[in-house]
Formats: sequence, C-alpha cells, structure tokens
Amino acid sequence: MLTTRFVDGAPCWIDVTTPDPEGAASFYRALFGWTYRSAGPEGGGYGFLERAGRIVAGCAPLTGDQDPAAWTVYVRSSDADATADAVRKARGSVPAPPVTVGEQGRSAVLADPMGAAFGVWQPGRRAGLESVGEAGSLCWAELYTPDIARAAAFYHAVLGWETSAVSFPGGVYTSVSPQETGEESAFGGMVPLADDPVEAAESRPHWLPYIGAEDPDAVAARAAELGGRVRMPPTSIPGVGRLARLEDPYGARFAVLRGDPRET
Repeated sequence: MLTTRFVDGAPCWIDVTTPDPEGAASFYRALFGWTYRSAGPEGGGYGFLERAGRIVAGCAPLTGDQDPAAWTVYVRSSDADATADAVRKARGSVPAPPVTVGEQGRSAVLADPMGAAFGVWQPGRRAGLESVGEAGSLCWAELYTPDIARAAAFYHAVLGWETSAVSFPGGVYTSVSPQETGEESAFGGMVPLADDPVEAAESRPHWLPYIGAEDPDAVAARAAELGGRVRMPPTSIPGVGRLARLEDPYGARFAVLRGDPRET
C-alpha cells in the first residue's frame, strides 16, 4: 500500500489544476479539512493543500493551453528526463517536458499511448507528499483505459510496474505495484474503460486519485452541498471497502475510499 517511503515507480504526489485556486481550496477545505498554503512569489501561483500541517496535495492555476480542470497523479522517478525519453520510445507523449522546480526536484507531465496523463517527480529536497495512505490523503490510484494489456506493457516498459490479477466478487481486478516489490505493495489498479459505465459515459482514458475517507457517505453528501457532483454514489464492494466517485465544482474528478475487507 502507499507509504511515504517512496520508491521509483510509486505515486508520490498529486495536484489539481483549476481555473479558480481560491474556490477549489475552499471546496476541499470544507470537504476534507485541507488548508491552502502558497508556494511563494516564485511558485507561479502554485500552492500546497495541507492536513494537520502535512502536505497532502498541490494546487495549480490553469493556463490557457491546458486541458480542463483535473487531478494529476505523479510517480517517483530517479531521472525524469530518462523517463520522458522512455515514454516517447514506448509511443506515449510528453505534454509538459521535464522542468526543474528550484531545489525541490524535477517534474514532467507525460501521457500513455491511449492518452491518459500522469506526472513524474524526480526528488531533490522534496521527496513527495508528507501524508499518504490515511484518511484525508491519497490512498489509491486507478487507471481507466480502453486496453489493459497495452497499458500494462507500456507502464512496465516505462516505469517497471508489475500487474497482478486479483479476484473479487463479481470479477477480476488488475492491481499495480512497483517493480519487484510484490502484490503487498500494490498502490492502484487498471480498469477497462468500456466496462465501467460511470467512467465510460463521458470520459477519455485517465487516472483517478482516491482520497481516504472515514465516512464516504458524508463526504459525498457534503460534496454535492458544496457545488460538486456525485458521479457514483457511495457503494460497498466486498473485500475492498466503501467508495464514491466525485467531481469538484470545476470538473476535476476524484474518488473517496474507506478500505475495509469486512465491507458488504
């Protein structure tokens, strides 16, 4: 599962790009208790979302040439430039080439051959998020793709990911873990886009971050009250937990999860 002992290939950062950083910060503060802290005058409008004084996400203003509001999942890389080159070689794309972020690290936004965008972070002074795997922070990441086999081959070639078929009531799930760390280190999964009516109805391939929540029902209700949208109402999945898929008032999609193997 996700921990702050980040290894290459593991998610280490998430951020939301939005046309209204102040409004988004207000929404997530009311939803998760996150507070906003600016990265400073040299941050270009970037800021940090924190819970109990620990960074759980980033927040960035949309620029004119960017896609609509969205959450991005970043994975750790010891060499962002080499990872970008590997993406090109594997027939992906590089929407935002690697750039140095002061002394903090080096960042890039990439995309797989099906068009799902993701980021890479080469740590400098900043290793990554300061809280993951608990309520109010990133706990899982899921790829919705039209071609599981092609996606698995791409991410294995670029990031060394290993995939495993996990059986659960109603089907088989493709879990993902960093190279040679075993299934117990799974941090996310891959879902056939066509098989999921919620995601397939109005989506292109994408990554969806899950935020831990002690009460997904209350979070979903509150999101709707705050002007967000409940894309999939709270649902229990045996052996997984209770989850809901949501959208903030600006269109950025995310999910919440209370993991509980006893959930029915």
